[in-house]
Amino acid sequence: MSTVTPFRSNAALVSEREARIELAACYRLIAHFGLDDMVYTHISARVPGEEEHFLINPYGLMFHEITASSLIKIDHDGNVVEPTEYPVNKAGFIIHSAIHMARPEVNCVLHTHTRAGIALSCLDIGLLPLNQFSLMFHNRVAYHGYEGIALDLDERERLIADLGDMPVMILRNHGLLTTGHSVPEAFSLMHYLEQSCRIQLDVMASGRKWVLPEPEIQDKTGNQYLGDPVGAGLREWPALLRILDKKDPSYRD
Repeated sequence: MSTVTPFRSNAALVSEREARIELAACYRLIAHFGLDDMVYTHISARVPGEEEHFLINPYGLMFHEITASSLIKIDHDGNVVEPTEYPVNKAGFIIHSAIHMARPEVNCVLHTHTRAGIALSCLDIGLLPLNQFSLMFHNRVAYHGYEGIALDLDERERLIADLGDMPVMILRNHGLLTTGHSVPEAFSLMHYLEQSCRIQLDVMASGRKWVLPEPEIQDKTGNQYLGDPVGAGLREWPALLRILDKKDPSYRD
């Protein structure tokens, strides 16, 4: 039988343990759907009740290996709060600490290096409102210019300035980034952002002229997504956990 408990948003999580399980699940789901990049890229979650601390992956583990207990707790200065045998990816610290410091409503930050995401990030036209998936992000995407591997502390200011209050960012020549009030929201946004990138590249590769919905339909569809009373990621999260629990429940360890 499944051991899944009903979903609760990050804002409702009452323990670090619960946050760790959700974040570990997110890492496993990114691997399950083929959105990982060996031991690179990163997902973080704010620790409930500890505004200065967030959880991130141990640098060196594949995403399918990550467990709740192996996640590393660090502060906004990059200090490891609890003992661990693994280092922290410095680029991960730079990107995630910037957003957690500047956006207190954000509880999860997710960054990927997928083939489709990187390819689209290299296009000057950015993400187009081509279809129902991409219209989820209508007027909700920020862009950040490439500055090399994110190892310079002062890039945090520019990254945050570019992100503004948007939930999604395309890192030029680099990849994709989503934020969420919860881990499920950040994962759901990334899943559909990735699908939007793949579809756009498929359409462009067809060599045919593409059709964009009328501007008023773009606005209508974007507002329909924003008006969903349940919220992104919440419906599917219990089902996604059932996939993991059947496949390998060790993410909970």
